[in-house]
Amino acid sequence: MTPTVAPVERYGSDVLKPGWQKAHLKQTRDVQVEMDAVVEFDDFCGAVVGWENGLVVLEDRRGKRRSFPFGAGFMLEGEPVALRPPLRTAPKKPKYTASGSRAGDAPAKARVALPSRIYVEGRHDAELIEKVWGEDLRHVGVVVEFLGGIDDLPAIVAEFAPEPGRRLGVLVDHLVPGSKESRIVKEVYTAGYRDVVLVEGHEYIDVWQAVKPERVGLKAWPKIPRDVDFKKGTLKALRLAHEDQADIARGWQAILARVDSWRHLEPQLNTKVEKLIDFVTQDHVDPH
Repeated sequence: MTPTVAPVERYGSDVLKPGWQKAHLKQTRDVQVEMDAVVEFDDFCGAVVGWENGLVVLEDRRGKRRSFPFGAGFMLEGEPVALRPPLRTAPKKPKYTASGSRAGDAPAKARVALPSRIYVEGRHDAELIEKVWGEDLRHVGVVVEFLGGIDDLPAIVAEFAPEPGRRLGVLVDHLVPGSKESRIVKEVYTAGYRDVVLVEGHEYIDVWQAVKPERVGLKAWPKIPRDVDFKKGTLKALRLAHEDQADIARGWQAILARVDSWRHLEPQLNTKVEKLIDFVTQDHVDPH
């Protein structure tokens, strides 16, 4: 009797079975995105440097960055993958102080105050600088003091006795050519303190005007006649109480409350304050 020979299936399973065309292809697997993982997308190869708003950011070895949507289309170690966002936490965004400086995750301890100082004309100037630059100033150990006006600035500078390592920076309101303030500053410099004293001034009549007017609902700060007290006139234009010093104090606090960062101040003031901070700290090295 002739033995029965089982037929040889040359084509394996049914060639007409759905999906036979892709049976030889590698299956895409889901992979949770990780920082620094090197992946490819089309013709771009780079390391993962971040992700947000549904996009993965890759950076190639030349520093060029491109963003691609989460999902399939990536290659990882020669294998097709679908990158998925992390299950718990996204990359931490950098933190910044109100002045725009990079801040650490942990609050920095204030340094011991340096001998150098920054003087400003009045309390409102000091409060504004504290709100925006206070964290930076504590980090570098610089104290800001207010003078109550600069009429006596030459004598105040002489009493301070600035020298290398003990510098003095001064912020002056309404420092424009031909003003009383410009004459006082010239007197300071002609006294021989130019190398250790820096006076910077803005053009505004008062530091209030260094706050962008839109922060208080104005297109521009009102022009106050010279025979009208500037602060009272400004508060009147804002329809706030303006009869006495207590009203002025409350009005200023209402304005100051609208300032959260350097972005709410005119660029001119930001530049002047940053220059003063750099000047009074240039003799000192941060030990951290």
